[in-house]
Order: sequence, then structure tokens, then C-alpha cells
Amino acid sequence: MQEFILSIMEQFGYLGVFLLITIENVFPPIPSEVILLFGGFMTTYTSLNIVIMVIAATLGSVIGAIILYYIGKIFNKERLKKIISGKLGKILRLKNSDIDAADHWFDTRGQKTVFLCRFVPIVRSLISIPAGMSEMPFVKFLIYTAAGSLIWNVVLIVAGSIVGNNWASILNIFDTYQHIVIVVLAIIFIGFIFWFYKIKTKKKSKN
Repeated sequence: MQEFILSIMEQFGYLGVFLLITIENVFPPIPSEVILLFGGFMTTYTSLNIVIMVIAATLGSVIGAIILYYIGKIFNKERLKKIISGKLGKILRLKNSDIDAADHWFDTRGQKTVFLCRFVPIVRSLISIPAGMSEMPFVKFLIYTAAGSLIWNVVLIVAGSIVGNNWASILNIFDTYQHIVIVVLAIIFIGFIFWFYKIKTKKKSKN
């Protein structure tokens, strides 16, 4: 995978970075760290420019996020409610009111997570789907996504240009960061599930 990514970038330059980052946002397993760090390194031995490299990467991030945003918009709250109304809802013990509550949370508190999640592996792409499902205002979505993506891209591309030929050595740092984040997210998710069902159990007991 890494060799393929590097060959595309060396062959197509800015366009290669744009396309790879766009695909990475839709298919998170593709490592953006490799693309951005190597992109920074390329600016040290080719005519490629850091500023244009950042612009190409950020455009790719935004386009990829928009694709997932509209997937979320197509797979909207009403369709999710229809699914929950069936067997899946009974298995997960979910009701339409739970979907409404989650949607309300995203409307009131979750929109800023679109910005914050741009720094979180895997989640930085997937957060675009609930943003679309909750019909987050498109302009606000673009602003948060572009701002978060720009910061992330600048940090990695500049880091790649600074360390030069040793860009691959930084991947170990990001691998460690990614593993820590995934573990933390797993703990938070499990905690949220326990909290969610605890609240539902209390409501049932009161009724």
C-alpha cells in the first residue's frame, strides 16, 4: 500500500496528493500520515511547493468529507428510524426517541466535533456521516471541516519537509498516537453504551 501511494505521488504530484487524500477520507484505512509526510518531503527535492501541497491536501480532505456528508444526508434520520422500527431496533433496544435525542445532541453540542475530529484517526472521516444525517448546515460543515483539515495537513506536511529523508521515522510517532486514540475511543464508546442503557433502565423502572 505504501509503495503504491508513494509512486502515485511521485508521478502526479499535487494531483496525486489531492486524489489520494480524497480517497483516504472516504476509505479511512488509507494512511493520510504517509501521504502528508511524504508530500512534505517531496517539497525538499522537487519543484513542488509547501503552500500548494497544503492546498491540494486540504481540497482533497474537504471533497472527501462532502461525499460522506451527502451519504449521511441520503441515509437520513427518517430512514434510520425505519430501520430501528424493525428487528434491529429490538435487538439493540433502541427507539425512535433515542434517534431524536442523538440528533438533538448533535445539533446543540456535536457540531464542533466536526472540527475536533479532524485530528482523530478514522473518526475524522466518519464524523461527516452523522453531520449529514443531522442536516448540519452545509456552510458550517465546510468551515469546520476545512479549518480542522488545514491545521492537520499543515502540521504533517511541514513536519515532512523539516525531517526530509527521515520522514518515515515520524510514522512511528503517529502510529503510537493512533493506537492510543483508538484505545481511548473504545473505552469512551463502551462507557457511553453502559451509560446509555443505565439511563434507559432507570426510565423503565420509573414508568
